[in-house]
Amino acid sequence: MLGDPGRLRALEIFALVVAEGSFSAAARASGLTPSAISKTIARLEERVGAVLVLRSTRALTLTSEGRDLHLRVLEILAALHTAEREAGAGRTPAGPVHITTSASYAQHRLYPILPDLIAKYPQLSITVSQTDHVVDLIEAQADLAIRAGEMPSSALVARTLGASQRLVVAAPAYLARAGMPQCLEDLAGCTLIGFAYRRKSKPWPFALNGEVMDLNADPRLQASDGEGVRHMALSGLGLARLARFTIEDDLKAGRLVEVLPSYNPGDLEPFHAVRLGIGSAVPARIRVLLDYLARYGRVDQPSPRRNDA
Repeated sequence: MLGDPGRLRALEIFALVVAEGSFSAAARASGLTPSAISKTIARLEERVGAVLVLRSTRALTLTSEGRDLHLRVLEILAALHTAEREAGAGRTPAGPVHITTSASYAQHRLYPILPDLIAKYPQLSITVSQTDHVVDLIEAQADLAIRAGEMPSSALVARTLGASQRLVVAAPAYLARAGMPQCLEDLAGCTLIGFAYRRKSKPWPFALNGEVMDLNADPRLQASDGEGVRHMALSGLGLARLARFTIEDDLKAGRLVEVLPSYNPGDLEPFHAVRLGIGSAVPARIRVLLDYLARYGRVDQPSPRRNDA
C-alpha cells in the first residue's frame, strides 16, 4: 500500500545499510538487531523482485539493481527532508546548503561574498566541499555544484555564472631565470605546470596565423587543483595556464605576468551553478544562494569587494 509507513522505513534502513557498509553496523546505528535489519532487506528484495545486496563475511556489495534503487532512495529521502524543512520554514530561506566547488572558485568568488550572504540570511548554514573533480550530487548529498566547462545533457539544472578567459602566466622570478618566451618554439625549453588528473590533461590552444593550434603540453609539475597550480606558478616554478578570474589580482600586483599574449586564442571557459532537477520547486534556501551567485559570483566580472548585501 502507498500509505504503508513500513515501506518508507524499509527504504531508510536500506540507505543506512549502504551508508554503514554492513548489517551489523546499520544495526548499531539504528538501535535494531542485525536480524531485524536482515529481515527488512529481505522483505524489500521480495517486494521489488530483485536481489539488492550481496552478502559475504568480508564486505557488502550492491547489485546493479541495488545501485539503481539506492540512487532513487537517496532522491526520495532528500526530497522528503526538503519538503519537511520547507513546510516548517515557510518561504523564509533557512537550513543547510551543501556546495561542492573547485578550490579556485571558492577562493576567488565564493568566500568573498559569503559574509554578506550569511548576514542577510541568518537562518542559512553553508557547507563547502572543495574539489576539482566532478562530484555526484546525490552520493555527496550536495545541493549545488559549481562546474567549469560546457554542460552536457543531464538531469542537472544549470545557472550560468559567466565565462572566463584562460591565460598562460609565470612569475617574474621564473622569467628572469629562464627568459621570456617570444614564440611557441620557445615553450619547448620551459617548465610547464599542469593539472594532475585526467579531466584537465588536455592541450594548450594557441592562435597562429589566424588559426588555433593545440600544443600537447607535457607538464613537469602538476597539482590536483587550480589553486595548487596557481601557487606553483607564484613560487616561480614555471608556466601555467589559468582562468583569468583566479589570477586577476596577481596580474595587477605584478606577482604573475602573461606570457605570449599575442598567441592567446581568446577561448572562454563557461562556469555554471548546477542542482538536481528533481521536481519544479526550488527550496528557498537554494534559490537565494543561486540568485546570489548569479549576481555576485560571476567569473566574468571583477573580483568581489562587497559589504553592501
